[in-house]
Amino acid sequence: MTSQNFDPVEVAALQQETVDANVADAVAAFAAARSLDELKTAGLAHDGDRSPLALANREIGALPPAARSAAGKRLGPARGAVRKALAARQVELEAERDARVLVDEAVDVTLPTDRQRSGARHPLTTVQELVGDVFVAMGWEIAEGPEAEGAWFNFDALNTPPEHPSRDLSDTFWVGSAGSGVVLRTQTSPVQIRTMLEQRPPIYVVCPGKVFRTDELDATHTPVFHQVEGLAVDEGLTMAHLKGTLDHMAEAMFGPGIVTRLRPHYFPFTEPSAEMDLVCFVCRGESVGNPDRPCRTCSSEGWIEWGGCGMVDPRVLTACGIDPERYSGFAFGMGIERTLMFRSGVADMRDIVEGDVRFTQAFGVES
Repeated sequence: MTSQNFDPVEVAALQQETVDANVADAVAAFAAARSLDELKTAGLAHDGDRSPLALANREIGALPPAARSAAGKRLGPARGAVRKALAARQVELEAERDARVLVDEAVDVTLPTDRQRSGARHPLTTVQELVGDVFVAMGWEIAEGPEAEGAWFNFDALNTPPEHPSRDLSDTFWVGSAGSGVVLRTQTSPVQIRTMLEQRPPIYVVCPGKVFRTDELDATHTPVFHQVEGLAVDEGLTMAHLKGTLDHMAEAMFGPGIVTRLRPHYFPFTEPSAEMDLVCFVCRGESVGNPDRPCRTCSSEGWIEWGGCGMVDPRVLTACGIDPERYSGFAFGMGIERTLMFRSGVADMRDIVEGDVRFTQAFGVES
């Protein structure tokens, strides 16, 4: 509650001499500042919430109504003068800084130079070749096929019937029309079909390459991307062989101790089928149920989805002329872009495909 008999002259902070002294101190401090950082410090001291004039301003609320106007007229212009001096000194220091930068960073463009910027291989290329090296070292072969593929190779031979939704224009790029019988391959699985038609078991191949789907380009999708798929057909192959192969590949790509897990799923060309998860390569699963160590990479779930896999459906083997009673096989596939994002911490898939040399140069000539 304010006092009707309160004399503002008794408040030392509101006395004209004190106010004038505070203004003079502020102006002197601003003039003494030799850099923008020093000026910022001086500004906080003389124009901040805890500055003498700001604290004096708080005293006005305790004055009787008749005295507030006079105190405000005394303090308001003083604070305005301080801010004007601060702004003027900031303009001077910024001009000095800009002039200094022009001198310090001046470049003589007339000097001759024979320096050339170092090039860099695209990281998608190096990751794709690294995957190939892993399997070649195991005795597998690398197989390739056309990107414009017959619908029979891309769908029918893979046990995907004509009414399957993946064959719609909303998911697949048809060359000409949906009745042309030619598509831009939606996966590298047609290479596996061509391999089984051309070779007899045992077959061990990996099929890296570009694939196409009608996705919009965003942080996690692109209509043109790269896959690597593997196919093994031999006598006596089981899911255990598939799991061991995936674990070996995971360790080769992400380091020792990385393993995979399989979750039941459905794919037309494998039975049984599974989604393939990768143990989180950041927390190694230690964030699960541990609020003291959260992991943003796997959202503290311990696992990250990597691709799909399963045992080759007997009908696919039959379509390729391989006896399913004698031979069995397994297949798997994952995205090269997704693998690169995991390995190198790339957060946005658009950075991978937009062709900015600054992105590829960060990887240098990694091999």
